[in-house]
Amino acid sequence: MPVNKDKLLHDVVSLLSKKHPGKDLSEFMVRLGAQFGEVFAKFTRLYGEREDFSNRVAELVLALAEMYLARDPELRELDRQREEDKGWFMSPNWVGTMLYVDRFSKNLKGFMQKIDYLEELGVNYVHLMPLLKMPQEANDGGYAVSDYRAVEKRFGSMADIRKIAKTFRAKNMLLELDLVLNHTSNEHEWAQKALKGEKEYQDMYYMYDDRSMPDAFEQTLPEIFPENAPGNFTFLPSINKWVFTVFNTYQWDLNYTNPKVFIEMIKILLNLANQGVDILRLDAVAFMWKKLGTQSQNLEEAHILLQLFKACSKIAAPGAVFKAEAIVQPVEIVKYLGGGVVDECEIAYNASYMVYLWDAMATQNKRILEHGLQNIPRLPKGTTWINYIRCHDDIGLGYADQDILAAGYNPFDHKQFMISYYVGEFEGSPAKGQRFMYNPKTKDARITGATATLLGLEKGLEAGDAKLTEMAVRKILLMHSGIMSFGGIPLVYYGDEIACTNDYSFLNDPTKFDDNRWLNRPVIDWKKAAKRNEEGTIEHRVFSALKRMIALRKSIPEFYNENDYQLVKNENQHVFSFLRTRDWHKTLVLMNMSAQPQTVSQAILEQTGFGHYVYDQYQQQDVALENGVVTLEPFQFLWLKQK
Repeated sequence: MPVNKDKLLHDVVSLLSKKHPGKDLSEFMVRLGAQFGEVFAKFTRLYGEREDFSNRVAELVLALAEMYLARDPELRELDRQREEDKGWFMSPNWVGTMLYVDRFSKNLKGFMQKIDYLEELGVNYVHLMPLLKMPQEANDGGYAVSDYRAVEKRFGSMADIRKIAKTFRAKNMLLELDLVLNHTSNEHEWAQKALKGEKEYQDMYYMYDDRSMPDAFEQTLPEIFPENAPGNFTFLPSINKWVFTVFNTYQWDLNYTNPKVFIEMIKILLNLANQGVDILRLDAVAFMWKKLGTQSQNLEEAHILLQLFKACSKIAAPGAVFKAEAIVQPVEIVKYLGGGVVDECEIAYNASYMVYLWDAMATQNKRILEHGLQNIPRLPKGTTWINYIRCHDDIGLGYADQDILAAGYNPFDHKQFMISYYVGEFEGSPAKGQRFMYNPKTKDARITGATATLLGLEKGLEAGDAKLTEMAVRKILLMHSGIMSFGGIPLVYYGDEIACTNDYSFLNDPTKFDDNRWLNRPVIDWKKAAKRNEEGTIEHRVFSALKRMIALRKSIPEFYNENDYQLVKNENQHVFSFLRTRDWHKTLVLMNMSAQPQTVSQAILEQTGFGHYVYDQYQQQDVALENGVVTLEPFQFLWLKQK
């Protein structure tokens, strides 16, 4: 018999009044009234066939009320402000970074002493890489969580997180933490109880008594880590069961077909928000729902789950923003931002733009960059990208074959060129990256290495080659100009602001030596960082240039984060150009992807509504038109404004 939504809401409200007599729940009730239809609809889609449906809805709403009442008054006030200004995170004022606390500042107390360094650069949105309690050895870089409510002791405590969050609020800075929704560590309390035979906790995971269901699933499931963790199931001899493990054997996939899992995970999410976390990076969201006969990625139910998480968050902590970690094709990524129809996540990684920029640096032309961007769907209103050059992970060459073909290349050959170029095997390549997850059958691989190393700085310094070093620095600045001006929120990966090269220390660590992604997870040398204040050093040149770019970006209204760029065609295949506009403001961006000087006809100014008198906002100087062309030096960029 169908459940009456209005009667259920009435019953739940009565239950709340009895449970919390004398508590002011008026604001909560208003939000509950606004969102209950969405919560009910999504919960029905996922769990509507269950006999205990009404009880589970009541349990969920009671949990939301508990989390609302536990929320600090200062955070509740922030919620109200952000409800009034729903696009608050779209301002060009926000510039992000991401960092490993232990490799940046040893621990959270040490991080408190380094906040002024980030402020000096102009960064005001900080993603602290996984900090929650994790296994001591294999832990997937912290993405195997043993306790979502505790910080790993070597980093500090949850009290340190609250202190950092409070400091950030006073400085108008944002804090982001990871929340792994798809799986827990096998050391998590639920997993340990499951191993003791407690069925209630075995039901929190996908567990099977024999291989019949795992074998059926394996018919259509891809392997995420075919080298290190082949297959998608792990045998547990102590209980004679198989558990779903899409990633590593110690990462057990949560069973969201069980509503208890969702209710526990929304409480965990809201607890993090209540510590003062502004942005929650939701990890591995594409994998959250499993369905026989599919790849169990990007399923409709995974989106419904995220929409349910968002609706619940809007009731108890509406100021919290969701960032989707979904490194999938652009057409799929946009779905995680709600597709313009529903509320899901507000921010996603623009992995495609990142790969296109690396392609342009290797080919020294814009062909794939331009073709690829034409095929990226525009974002729904009220959502934005994170634009980045490097992150903690590898570079996967996940661009579409159609874009490679449209640029005049053979897809297989071109990807092989890219790998060969960035690992330094292609003749003339200045890069010193390494292959990651190499597949000898397909020759496919991902690329790992630091930005500066991939662009030739490490090789230039080793060889004492002044020209190679100069070109590498120019490329570092050019790529950063591309994320600062394009729209979305730019993310400067930690260490890139002082041109850190590959960190080979991981080779001496038995827990890390077989994962070369640690090349690009540097331990910051603060003596090197101090060189940012010494004129004539590479650290000074890169840091001061990025600092200027960031300050300038914040002052340019048309760099608002809606990604409403307009690609502008020009006749030179080496010069990428696009227009940013907002109201009457406009900036024309030109980027020379080549090691040679390049020219663009003044016609580009005419077609974008500029006169012949233009000014480069970055260099703060007039741009001379000689013989009817704009000239760009090797790897130069221009942010042109009408004089």
